[in-house]
Amino acid sequence: MDSSNLPVFISASFILAMSPGPDNLFVITQSALYNWKAGLLIVLGLCSGLIVHSTLIALGLASVINNSPILFSTLKLVGACYLAYLAWQAYHAGTTINSGKKALPLDSLRLIRRGFIMNVSNPKVSIFFLAFLPQFIDIHQGDVANQIFFLGFIFILVTFFVFGSMAFLSATLAEQFIYSRQAQLFINKLTAVVLFSLAIYMSLQTN
Repeated sequence: MDSSNLPVFISASFILAMSPGPDNLFVITQSALYNWKAGLLIVLGLCSGLIVHSTLIALGLASVINNSPILFSTLKLVGACYLAYLAWQAYHAGTTINSGKKALPLDSLRLIRRGFIMNVSNPKVSIFFLAFLPQFIDIHQGDVANQIFFLGFIFILVTFFVFGSMAFLSATLAEQFIYSRQAQLFINKLTAVVLFSLAIYMSLQTN
């Protein structure tokens, strides 16, 4: 991939991981209710699910590009439009104060499995990956599948770092921050700006 796009990808991934959603709110809730280990186990499950999405997208896109580079360019444009739509949704999103529900404690394997199933069974993750990852692919820079796997690996690392930090801090700073209405609105607006800027930037790029 074009190395000049890597800082953009990492920055966007970091902000998107920070954006309040069901996954990180679940990590925060469980960590606050029990301990950081419970939250970290859920993070491991969530990130394992991202591996599945990355693999499916990598294999699928490689097939698409081998058959029609033009179709891939069209897919990138459609993806950019979808990111703009997500930006609109984020800008108008409300807050999810106290959305987590208290659950019974689970053992380690069940916590990992719950995070994995939550992520893999969410079709929005695959749709997002299909819109987000191709924006950073350069079909002239080597094997497409390898680029997708690389980007997916970077995204997983960023997600693990952000979600893991939330697990550690959920009992104090992170819990107060995420459950603050003003903080959620700020992050929603910031996410909207990032997604819309990324959609515009990537729609202007050519292979």
